[in-house]
Amino acid sequence: MTTLARRLGTGDAVVVGLCAMIGAGVFSAFSPAAAAAGSALLVSLGIAAVVATCNATASAQLAEAYPTSGGTYLYGREVLGEWWGFVAGWGFVVGKTASCAAMAMTFAAYVVPGGGWLPRLAAVGAVLVLTAANLRGITRTATVARVLLAVVLVTLAVAVVVCLGSGPDPVHPLDDAHGGVGGLLQAAGLLFFAFAGYARIATLVEEVRRPERLGRAVLVALGIVVLLYLVVGVALLGVLGPGRLASSTTPVTDAVRTAGASWAVPVVVVGAAAASLGALLALLAGVGRTSLAMARHGDLPRTLSSVSERHRVPDHAQVALAAVVVVLVLVADLRGAIGFSSFGVLVYYAVANLSALRQPAGQRRWPRAMQVVGVVGCVTLVVTLPPVSVLVGVLVFAVGVVGRLLLRSRRRPGVPA
Repeated sequence: MTTLARRLGTGDAVVVGLCAMIGAGVFSAFSPAAAAAGSALLVSLGIAAVVATCNATASAQLAEAYPTSGGTYLYGREVLGEWWGFVAGWGFVVGKTASCAAMAMTFAAYVVPGGGWLPRLAAVGAVLVLTAANLRGITRTATVARVLLAVVLVTLAVAVVVCLGSGPDPVHPLDDAHGGVGGLLQAAGLLFFAFAGYARIATLVEEVRRPERLGRAVLVALGIVVLLYLVVGVALLGVLGPGRLASSTTPVTDAVRTAGASWAVPVVVVGAAAASLGALLALLAGVGRTSLAMARHGDLPRTLSSVSERHRVPDHAQVALAAVVVVLVLVADLRGAIGFSSFGVLVYYAVANLSALRQPAGQRRWPRAMQVVGVVGCVTLVVTLPPVSVLVGVLVFAVGVVGRLLLRSRRRPGVPA
């Protein structure tokens, strides 16, 4: 079996994780969270950050013990059993495939405004170009990610300075809250979508030169993003207030325009496009590698376990993923993608926390209590997501379980699962 090449340093892994998290959250997640929690979304941000931290430590601890591609799909199989691993892998692949399409469509919405087929074709073009970058090798993926991340950080710095310097009185975090405890938790579940990028770091463990430092990469990336989201959340609330923030489809653009800095709108558009591309790039890499791991164990078609001899990347999995995402971009309405993706990823991390909870003392890096909090947090946020997201998520998981049962029933005796 051809393995992936260990070409990434710790800094490269941090960059890939930052691209995945920052692209998804800053430009899309604050508005639905504000609709659920009002100005108390900063409290929801804190809840999401606590759950994400527990999940991150579980993922890092497991990755150090099992330094191969696959993330929680592999950990669930090794520690809890095949079915646990399948549930985790299925949730990741399905949820993040939808997220890939959502990121491509977000990019197109900013660069090609309006209706018709042109935005969809632009989204397809983004998927194809970034898939080509992934197929050229993981070091090229990290290089492109660094460029996109730099653009996004400069954009957000401009937006925050403009908003905080505009003069309106700040909105107190607990004023004008909506939805009570349920609203806070639902907003936390939606904001969790923004933190889920550290999963891409774990799925790249087979390509990190020093996997024992993976925990550092995960926590550094997550810490940077928590601070960034806090600053941006304060800035958006201070300029727009919870009501306007909740109704906005482009909150950062609306905030700089409201602050009287129309000159900054094109800067934000460029940054939003770069953030979407960065998230899409990291998502394509992560889903492709989880698909590779599942195919190696027979939970997806065996052809997806192919690794390119020249570039040492999962070539068949990347091409198949790109094909599915292109179809979704062309035919689907993915307005509920954030909720659906959160459902799948929270299930994925619940399995991660359960797996870490079962690890022996010699493999532990953090207290077991953190994994207990992680499991409870994931389950709580799952059940408080919008009802439609929960219903669709349950149905999709049911389809996956039934499909695996059918595949296993058709295997010849003696063929490994």
